[in-house]
Amino acid sequence: MTGFRRAEGQSLVELALASIPEPFASALDEVAIVIDDEPTADQRRENQIEDGDTLYGLYEGVPRTEWGADWAPIANRIILFRLPLEADFADPEELADEVWATVVHELAHHLGIDDARLEELGVD
Repeated sequence: MTGFRRAEGQSLVELALASIPEPFASALDEVAIVIDDEPTADQRRENQIEDGDTLYGLYEGVPRTEWGADWAPIANRIILFRLPLEADFADPEELADEVWATVVHELAHHLGIDDARLEELGVD
């Protein structure tokens, strides 16, 4: 069992999504989960990720706290970066744990929770 696929065919992402607690779980209906190999140069620059720093996931969209009456649908998505995750978490169980933590972290951003508050809550 290596990488994002388990021997029985169920992905680590599917397993992570199935075990996410509320209020995060209900927010999954509002975001797409995308897996890319690694962040683009634009994503790294826009999120101030310096050379040598690692990015496991990224939320792109409009947080719930910013929705308004004139809100137009914009694709909200969480991108998981497969290569950095697999490079740093060779053990399948540790990889599964980090995929779960990354999805919850990015869902929190969708709910309007910033990094400082996530750190206070212990979800960083």
